[in-house]
Amino acid sequence: MTIACIALHGCSTGVRSDPAMATRPYPFQLTQERVIEAQVLNDGVDMIIINATVLEFNNVDVWLNQRYMRHIEHISAGETLRLSIIDFWDHRGEAPFPGGIFRRFQPTPIRLVQIQTGATDPLIGLIAIPTEREIDKSRLATQ
Repeated sequence: MTIACIALHGCSTGVRSDPAMATRPYPFQLTQERVIEAQVLNDGVDMIIINATVLEFNNVDVWLNQRYMRHIEHISAGETLRLSIIDFWDHRGEAPFPGGIFRRFQPTPIRLVQIQTGATDPLIGLIAIPTEREIDKSRLATQ
């Protein structure tokens, strides 16, 4: 029975968790000072950031939905950066649900993406673009 459970489901609760990967908590006490012309797209298990500005960012934390964080060494002006959602973690060591064909749960939507250049620096907002499926769902909900 145990072997069948592991083979079929991995015997997990569904929450991707690894306390060793815990990050710092989201800085709710800080403000978002501006929004820049950088778009964020959801591509299955990846988040694509298109920095359509002339601004470069070094050693930034990328925040997803005011919970999950990943540190990035560099985002160049005009760069398109592909980040795996699997590499984002929260302060408890929990991770968002990725998309993809073999997913067991609905993927974590990309709603709010911000970057932070230092632990006490204000946040900088990026423009999250909803997927076609999310747009279709919102249209159905309003009918």
